[in-house]
Amino acid sequence: MKNKKSIFISIYLTLLTVSSYAQRFADQVPQIRRYYQKDVVDSIEGIKVYNRLLEAIGGDSITYNKAGYNLQGWNEDFYMSGKILHRGYYIDGKVIVFKNFFENGQVERTVVNPDPLHCNIEIFFENGKPRRKINYYNGLPTKRYEFFASGLPKYTEENEKEMKYCLLKKSWYANGGQESLFEITDEKNKKFSIKNYYQNGQLKEEGQLGLSEDGKTYLKEGTWISYDQNGKNKKIEKFKEAKVFSLVGVR
Repeated sequence: MKNKKSIFISIYLTLLTVSSYAQRFADQVPQIRRYYQKDVVDSIEGIKVYNRLLEAIGGDSITYNKAGYNLQGWNEDFYMSGKILHRGYYIDGKVIVFKNFFENGQVERTVVNPDPLHCNIEIFFENGKPRRKINYYNGLPTKRYEFFASGLPKYTEENEKEMKYCLLKKSWYANGGQESLFEITDEKNKKFSIKNYYQNGQLKEEGQLGLSEDGKTYLKEGTWISYDQNGKNKKIEKFKEAKVFSLVGVR
């Protein structure tokens, strides 16, 4: 009788140990999270909820597994329908590389964050066409490319890596025609040229710009020429003393 009782106790303790180990293992597995598309997809910015985990663009949040430890390795989140929403690789609770998906299965964005200085993001429309591409350096968006839902280019901007001045800006109308072109012509002396166009393709305005001494504003310099929509009634202005010019309209 005692022998049977000893065997029973031994089996019970073994099962208890296995159960305890299984529980500890389960605690290391992140909980499956499910979302409605309307709660995670912004009509303008797309699925941006995971950007808070990207250290290279200023994200300061950390995600945890259900045991309360920093999440490690591959992780997936899902829609309520069971469709994949997010698949990413995590190190110490920060996501290093990931893809987000619309509920129809189309990739919404791909993100590569290899180190604290660099981060590349490509964002897509729900129809699969490119929407936006941004290259970050040291937390700053040094290169940015935007597209219309048709896939045609909408806007391009390339900056000096510390964002001290702009190297190139282009914008297009929805029909594919160019709207504006800003580019550096003399990097040593910080001189730039700019051209703006009417929607019919006719040149609207062209001139030269310089960078102010404090590097905060662009200044009109030299000869500026403007035209009407038929390319006539040319108007010429000369700037001996620089006039402040905003790049906000170059879009």
